[in-house]
Amino acid sequence: MKVISERKQQVISTAERLFSEKGYLATSVRDLAQALNIEAASLYSHVKSKEDLLWQIADRSANEFFNRVQPISDRELDTLEKLTLMIVEHIGVITDHLNASAVFFREWRHLGDVRRKQYAQRISDYEKMWREVIRQGIEEGLFKHYDDGFSTRTILSAINWTHTWYRPDGELTPREIGENLASFLLNGLVRTV
Repeated sequence: MKVISERKQQVISTAERLFSEKGYLATSVRDLAQALNIEAASLYSHVKSKEDLLWQIADRSANEFFNRVQPISDRELDTLEKLTLMIVEHIGVITDHLNASAVFFREWRHLGDVRRKQYAQRISDYEKMWREVIRQGIEEGLFKHYDDGFSTRTILSAINWTHTWYRPDGELTPREIGENLASFLLNGLVRTV
């Protein structure tokens, strides 16, 4: 694993915050440099370009989602328990990294063609992992026979917006939010007959 210098981490954290607050296009290199209290030219000793910063945020976020959710997906668990834990961990990534998550979900479309395709492939691979669990639940007769792609996109769309309303000082912990969302979303999938 590549070690990131403390200063480069400050640059990335500042970019996460500014891209989240203002948007990628509205944030200039000058804004980044000013927030870091350095000259704009000095910023390039830490990163190649503004897009490179966006890619680092998106790539690191994708890795975090995979690292936290895939081990659960790979475990031998009851399907409903597995999907619940996947939702809880996904929410955990979002709440642990609010700014990065906002950038990850909203700003990726500003990546260049090559990186945007790589990003799309990572998202596709991530969704595939979820689809397989949902498909398993359908095959077991646990879930209603909705299209697994539709079900996956519905669940992920619902939980991905957590970054817009979650507050660290709120009444519920991230785990409680994840469990409540899982219960709410999955009860729509569970067969009643």
